[in-house]
Amino acid sequence: MSETGEIVIRCLRLAGSDPAVPLPALATEGAAGADLRANLAPQDREGGLLLRPGARILVPTGLALEIPPGHEVQIRPRSGLALRHGVTVLNAPGTIDSDYRGEVGVLLVNLGEAPFVVSHGMRIAQMVPARVMRGRFVESAELAGSARGTGGFGSTGTG
Repeated sequence: MSETGEIVIRCLRLAGSDPAVPLPALATEGAAGADLRANLAPQDREGGLLLRPGARILVPTGLALEIPPGHEVQIRPRSGLALRHGVTVLNAPGTIDSDYRGEVGVLLVNLGEAPFVVSHGMRIAQMVPARVMRGRFVESAELAGSARGTGGFGSTGTG
């Protein structure tokens, strides 16, 4: 990791992807997430992919990543798509593990009321690199008590 907190994530353009589609990039100096774009199959580039209300679709990016060990990349929704169209990342945040080398796909869902077209080159999600803390899970006969105890969903109130 650099002194500025940056890590280098190598991107491989996959066979058949459009090299004119930009690599993920930060839109502003203060941006946390890099914009990730749709890189559609040649037969879908002109018309895009139709995402009907209530439907979900796996959108290709044409990229595979090499993420440094001890890190992940989280896939998060773009706020403008969610606000204007009700389109969001279904499994947000999605995780790309450091040992995955396949194509990055973005699982979009249309929670809006109108059909939405995912066009070729469209910014569809954000990628945020993050450090990973790994846990080791061990069986125990009992757990230490806490003030909350077994209180689950909604147990701490609504206000």
